[in-house]
This record gives sequence, C-alpha cells and structure tokens, in this order.
Amino acid sequence: MNEELKFIIDSAEEAMQAAMQHLEEGLVKIRGGRANAGILDGLYVDYYGNNTPLTQVANINTPDARTISVQPWEKAMLEPITKSIQAANLGFNPTNNGTIVICSIPPMTEDRRKDLVKRAKNEGETAKVSVRNSRRDANEEVKKLIKNGLPEDEGKEAEAKIQIMTDNFSTKVDKHLEVKEKEIMTV
Repeated sequence: MNEELKFIIDSAEEAMQAAMQHLEEGLVKIRGGRANAGILDGLYVDYYGNNTPLTQVANINTPDARTISVQPWEKAMLEPITKSIQAANLGFNPTNNGTIVICSIPPMTEDRRKDLVKRAKNEGETAKVSVRNSRRDANEEVKKLIKNGLPEDEGKEAEAKIQIMTDNFSTKVDKHLEVKEKEIMTV
C-alpha cells in the first residue's frame, strides 16, 4: 500500500480513537447510580495561590455506593476543597468533618436519570459526528491522491478500509452508550 494512503488511514484512526477517548472521559463525568471518583476529575483547588487539580492535593475514595470521600494531604486544604466541590455544582453538597470531605450522593429521581441518559446520548452523538468527520477528511485526502495519479482501485480500497474503521468506532460508541444507560437507569 502506498505510504501516503497508509498515513491517511493511520491519521483517521488516531482521530477516531481520540473521539472515543473523549467520549469515555465525558461519560465518566456523568453520574450513574453509584458514587464514582471520576465525577471529581477535572476539579481544581486553590493551593496556595495556584490552581491545582484536586487529585494532586488529596486522595479520593468511594467507601460505599453513595459516598465519595476526599482526604487532603494537608488539613489546610479542607476548606478550599469543600468550596471547589460546591462551586462545581455537581448535584450534592460536601461536608467537612475536620479530617476529610464527605460527599453523600443523593439517590436520583426518574426524571434526573432520564436527563442523564439524554446527556450521555448527546456525548455519544458528538463522538459519532467526530468519527464521521474523520472519515470525511480522510476520504477527501484519498480523492486528492487519486487526482494526483494514485490508481483508482487503491483509492477505493483505502476508502473501504476507512468505512470499515468508521463502522467499528460507531459500534463501539453505541456499546459504550448502552452500558452507561444501563448504569444510569439501574436503581
């Protein structure tokens, strides 16, 4: 296979893989029926004047299905951590017992579950659009190569590989969404 074609296909696959990774990161942040330390990913805390990721100033655990505990490495960080979690507006209020910050995750109502499923589906649709855009871009590059003298059968073969890759990634997105929907709707 032509080196340029191989590069185009590999680039398309990397872009599709990045879309999947973005989807996975987005789905982790959507709260399911259980407490998940991933909900707090992406939170930053004021650490002596610097905006620092929460994971770099504390241990985060889930002792049970309805609780997330955040144990700071320094007692002085209790208040900034509590404020950061409150400011994130995650749907629960943290409490500070003097040594750790405890986040009690309230049970979700049926309407809230349906809203979260919609959010998950929106994340999935965004990922699928990104995958399709990667396919379109790769196919345009293949067409340019055909115009510049690449044999047409090689171009068609590359487009077929790109389409198979697109179908595989779309199926992966659907499977991720199915698992997440089941997790959210489980009471």
